[in-house]
Amino acid sequence: MKRLYVLMMAALLLAGLGSATGMAETAVSVLDIDPGVQVIGVGGAGTALAQGAETLYYNSAGLSDLSGISFSSFYASYLGSASYSSLALTFHNWGIGMLMFNASNIAGYNSDGDPTDALSYGNNALLLGFGIDPKDLSFVPALPIDFSLGARIKYLSVTNGTVSGSGFSFDLAYRMTFRDMRIGPISLSDMALGVTANNLFGGLNYDAYGDSMAMSLRLGGAVKVVDAVLLTSDLDLGGRFHFGAAYSPIQTLVLRAGMMTQPGGMSITLGMGLNIQGFILDYAYITHPTLAGTHRVALSIDFSGLDLSGLSRSLRRLLP
Repeated sequence: MKRLYVLMMAALLLAGLGSATGMAETAVSVLDIDPGVQVIGVGGAGTALAQGAETLYYNSAGLSDLSGISFSSFYASYLGSASYSSLALTFHNWGIGMLMFNASNIAGYNSDGDPTDALSYGNNALLLGFGIDPKDLSFVPALPIDFSLGARIKYLSVTNGTVSGSGFSFDLAYRMTFRDMRIGPISLSDMALGVTANNLFGGLNYDAYGDSMAMSLRLGGAVKVVDAVLLTSDLDLGGRFHFGAAYSPIQTLVLRAGMMTQPGGMSITLGMGLNIQGFILDYAYITHPTLAGTHRVALSIDFSGLDLSGLSRSLRRLLP
């Protein structure tokens, strides 16, 4: 009975964070939450994007377009009872990351409704992704389109009080880019299309039973308009829609806004990012149809753009 109450509380929390599926048929886990901060700022529409370490979370095929090493971490607190955080490291073609969701001091009750000891719930996932552009392979002839392919394996570990389980799942990804073009006076650049197929096989196994992980298909598109405003959108097989925009008024600042639909209504997202010589600070706020809104913060390092001497000069100008 303790485990049942932990699961119910965890399911409520997860349902408030992302696209949690029916608990009776499929595993509800940290993998069901839209991750990151930069992408969340644009409504979680990241399937067509290839930008920094968060590429690992949304489309592993985009890892082939990353030129340098990137590190990212983020943190969020939910309902005062749970924490959600991550670490990710990406470099050309490869990415590794960890997603962590933990809830503690959950009130436990027995079958008579009497309080018992406080319970806890832990849910952690390890991700390993790979992306390849066929043009990088010497034995592949010239192709008329530019595309990349990706794969990702995920290991999930869940602890519900005294009961624990673990399992694997496997994803495939595709990303295609297009040449820049103009429609009259309007220039279109950084155009891309992305497709991901998640949880093609695998599941979560406990001692006495197992849960499957719901398969999902997600399609996304992105374009930069007049070299100033990035527009991006996603649609998944379950009918959830994501849309967002990002604008950089100056080179070091990005402003973001977006929306996402989910069971029960629509969420609005707002965010911003500040890049100081390769050190990147991001913030996002997410509303929820019924629960309180959530703040997320992230610290990232783009080692390809890292300029320690420039950072020192910037700090001297900012500090008294």
